Amino acid sequence: MASLFDRLMGRRNAGSGNAAKQRLQLVLVTDRSDLSPEKLQAMKDEIVAVISKYVNIAADKVEINVEQRQRDNWLVADIPLLKDYERALNTGLEDA
Repeated sequence: MASLFDRLMGRRNAGSGNAAKQRLQLVLVTDRSDLSPEKLQAMKDEIVAVISKYVNIAADKVEINVEQRQRDNWLVADIPLLKDYERALNTGLEDA
């Protein structure tokens, strides 16, 4: 009964609906930008390789996505930077 009342009052479980909406937006943006998942992964690998030459990063936590903002498509990268001691821990060089 509570769920019926919640629906009547306009309250919904936004978790799964919001996730589905985000997946659909990603599919639409990827389709419109003519960027396949394989191309996106290849681009991510190259970006990680180049940035790693200059800065210590957490390569396994890099996220690169295509987003739509208003009428434009954006390539958005989240690249976590590591401190020297974090890099040593991640590569097993803590004794070096």
